[in-house]
Amino acid sequence: MAGLAITLGSGAMTNSIAEIGSAACIMAVGTSTTEAHPIIGYQVKKAVRNGAKLIVINPQEVPLTQFADIHLPLKPGTDVVLLMGMARAIIEAGLHDEKYIAGRCENFDQFKASLEVYTPEFVSNTTGLPWEDVVRAARMYAENDPASILYCMGITQHSHGTDNVLAVSNLALITGNLGCVSGGVNPLRGQNNVQGACDVGSLPNVFTGYQKVDNDEARQKFEQSWGTSLSGKPGLTHTEIFDAAHNGEVKVIYLVGENPILTEANASHALEAIAKLEFFVVQDIFLNETAKMADVVLPATSFAEKNGTFVNTERRVQRVCKVIDPVGDAKPDWWITSVIANEMGAEGFAYNSTAEIFKEFAALTPSYAGITYERLEAEGGIQWPCPSTDHPGTPILHTEKFATPSGKGKLMPLEYRPSEDCCDLDFPLILTTERSLFQYHSTMTRYSDGLDELSGGEQILINPLDAGKLGIADGDMVEVKSRRGKLKVRAKLTRRSQPGVASLSFHFAECPTNLLTSAALDPVAKIPETKVCAIRIEKV
Repeated sequence: MAGLAITLGSGAMTNSIAEIGSAACIMAVGTSTTEAHPIIGYQVKKAVRNGAKLIVINPQEVPLTQFADIHLPLKPGTDVVLLMGMARAIIEAGLHDEKYIAGRCENFDQFKASLEVYTPEFVSNTTGLPWEDVVRAARMYAENDPASILYCMGITQHSHGTDNVLAVSNLALITGNLGCVSGGVNPLRGQNNVQGACDVGSLPNVFTGYQKVDNDEARQKFEQSWGTSLSGKPGLTHTEIFDAAHNGEVKVIYLVGENPILTEANASHALEAIAKLEFFVVQDIFLNETAKMADVVLPATSFAEKNGTFVNTERRVQRVCKVIDPVGDAKPDWWITSVIANEMGAEGFAYNSTAEIFKEFAALTPSYAGITYERLEAEGGIQWPCPSTDHPGTPILHTEKFATPSGKGKLMPLEYRPSEDCCDLDFPLILTTERSLFQYHSTMTRYSDGLDELSGGEQILINPLDAGKLGIADGDMVEVKSRRGKLKVRAKLTRRSQPGVASLSFHFAECPTNLLTSAALDPVAKIPETKVCAIRIEKV
């Protein structure tokens, strides 16, 4: 979101899921779409069946690769160099859209000048890819319109993740692939309501609808509505909260729907931070690994036991309706929070339903002003922005202008910054993380025996060349060590992993992968570098 907000003025997916199947070219960067987003993966395969070109940029040979025209297995952490190299190849071949750039973009001259350092030799040596392959992918993307870019945490979970997103945006802008059907820059959200959580203000620097807390006019609007005074200073990000707890600056955490002991980079740091808290409350549907450390656990309801809305990755707001009554003592999240606030004497929490909450939210949020429960139930979902009740919603963003102050898309010169957790003689291999089709996020699906039969244990994927040098056979138990921690896991030899790179998922409490990963942060988004972790592997 941080990167696209700079270049396009909005951090959301620009196009709709159904459009992907009609694209002439799809570039999937840092996403194993068929595993992490199988419905969108189906649209990618549909496009390929219809003749679309598919470019997969991923260090791993992910399942999507079998449908690809080109797979670029770059060295982890070198995405900026590859993407800027592609931009250079497009411009040198005269394949950029000069009319679109002149009318809808700014900063082109500075951007073009910045590409001089991305020489064929530098790009090839840094990424490990032949320059000819880079040029072939660049031409394929530029020559097949409309072209859609899909990306996910494979490029964002880096100490330069924002730069990676800026580089993706640059490619779409110079080829005119924004504001058109089946084009765009499309970040794929990691869970079903991540988009909705961000929309309603669950970020430290914005109110609802991305209205900035340091904007006096926006802040005064919320102060007047809520009858209170609000700080204009952005709060702490997710990772910064745990740092502050570790340092004793945050003494209480109220955690809703998270399992940081498994999902937080350098998880032992999060474990230590939680142990230092004076009071720790967890609100969740399962007694997960983190909840077991809590002073108080508040049982929440699952999707089937509550009313409300979910907003999916294409900005589509959809109604969720209760199917069964809450089980046991479970209560909806909004009700729990409201009761706590009322008991503490706070004003403004006298809600009786989710409909009341949504009505208040929409009234304060211009991009949701035209969305009501009644419309959602009648129409089956509306994509924001929807500024009035007679507006149909917006399937495609930026059709006429961008949401930037100038109305133009901003091209961004970028300098390559290597990953912070680099390999050396003690830690010669790179570990990256991925997801499984059969398990969902930390341990949320581990309560299903059927899914455990399909994928019930962790394996570290190692290239046979690396395994041979280490004396490791398929199925051996190995110890994996990083600069932060170690764990034991069974080895799986596969050419899916390129030499020098191994991978793990993070679904299994028995093998907490994030004990190993790096918490080096992107300076803008404050996201940790979990996709590049220097390790060594030893046979047990």
